[in-house]
Amino acid sequence: MAVLKTKNYTTDIPSMKDRVSEAEWEARVNLAAAYRLVALWGMDEMIANHISVRVPGEDGTFLINPYGYLYEEITASSLIKIDLEGNVVQKPDFDYEPNRAGFVIHSAIHRARDDAHCVIHTHTPAGMAVSTMKCGLLPLTQTALRFAKIGYHDYQSVAVDLAEQESIVADLGDADLLVLRNHGLLVVGPSIAQAFSNIYRAELACKVQVMAMAANTEIGTPPADIIEKTNHLYRPEVRRPFGVLEWPALLRKLDRIDPSFRD
Repeated sequence: MAVLKTKNYTTDIPSMKDRVSEAEWEARVNLAAAYRLVALWGMDEMIANHISVRVPGEDGTFLINPYGYLYEEITASSLIKIDLEGNVVQKPDFDYEPNRAGFVIHSAIHRARDDAHCVIHTHTPAGMAVSTMKCGLLPLTQTALRFAKIGYHDYQSVAVDLAEQESIVADLGDADLLVLRNHGLLVVGPSIAQAFSNIYRAELACKVQVMAMAANTEIGTPPADIIEKTNHLYRPEVRRPFGVLEWPALLRKLDRIDPSFRD
């Protein structure tokens, strides 16, 4: 009689702190925090979607979530290290693997954009709603004006085909925000803190747009010169890189709620 192997699906895993560099461990802790924060603000979709970060000091590897964990379960040690070809470089002793779509999307951007150290992809109600609108994300609010450039990528079914990587990269260009048509949102950032700030603000801008358009009244936008001025003021080199100042406070918030993301 054949004996079926019991899958090792567990969240009880030993710490990887002593198995990785200090820089990688710091990246792991911050990435786990980003997952928890996305869940805390209701931007997760059960086990779907992904956030990734390049491994500091390594060429062509990045960390991503195990496909099967809720965002609220992610810890520094549960993250999986893979390379740009999709090979698992390091993971805990469990049977979880990376999401294929996560690899296709994130590896393409990490390979193409030197400044995209962190990539965040979400399926939120507001983000998906705006992704269906032919008008895209409108310059309705100061929050929306943070994004001077927005890329748009037409839906090509579930992103499991490597052939889609080229168009994803082309449509993102040098923007920080990519609206995946009929799909959701994607942001990049030079750090986890800055990428989280980008997705938080993109989601907020989408929420406001959906609310304003649902009010069935005439909607106004600022004049073109004010839009351009605001875009300029939100550039990271003009005042400050948004997200960096907030990050320690966000980590303190998580520590008060549940510090297990650091495990």
